[in-house]
Amino acid sequence: MANESGTWIMRGIPWNSKGCLHSAEDAMDFIEKTGFLPLFKNEIPGFSVEEHTASDYWWSGDAKRDPWEWREQIARSGRVCYGKFFDRKAGFISKEWLPVFANYRRDGYDFDARFEDGYASLREKKIMDLFDSNELFSNAVRHLAGFGKDGEKGFEGTITALQMQLYLCVRDFRQRTNKKGEPYGWPVAVYTTPEHLFGKKLITSGYREEPVKSGDKIKKRIKELWG
Repeated sequence: MANESGTWIMRGIPWNSKGCLHSAEDAMDFIEKTGFLPLFKNEIPGFSVEEHTASDYWWSGDAKRDPWEWREQIARSGRVCYGKFFDRKAGFISKEWLPVFANYRRDGYDFDARFEDGYASLREKKIMDLFDSNELFSNAVRHLAGFGKDGEKGFEGTITALQMQLYLCVRDFRQRTNKKGEPYGWPVAVYTTPEHLFGKKLITSGYREEPVKSGDKIKKRIKELWG
């Protein structure tokens, strides 16, 4: 996605092109095949969902054909992990590759150990203390962790950093409900931990190797497919 003279341009392909992804199911199959994939075009040619989808359907509101809508379906599917994982921007990681990314990005640390060793901020801890085996709306995380006008600053940057370190991911996008239990407004991101979504055993299974080796695996995979 590029901004040209104030207009956002999608770098996709025609719907009838060979290899064009036509559904959220197609996208998940492709992500599982490649291992991990950013949502939008970046400096590595071909390394995005955007470049394998039809430009005409982005932000069309067509749940079957719009890749922006697919991200919600993919997040709630439980098949792959979604969040801001690539240069602080959105993308997907398959279950097979999650342990590799978690080990590399966390440098082998569970969050509590990272905080105790002085590598995590108090703002990050206030957010992570809210998550045990639960899921929370973005606005609830902001409020409960003490961010806001008269509280902590930098909520978006902090929660993005926690996603980049694979401590949090987006579980779903849901409408909030009023006191009567009626849904209202636009769907809001629902956060959880990868451990809650896929199990601690899977996520921490990569801890047995040196984090730098996990990083090398990621780089090697990118080179194999897109280099």
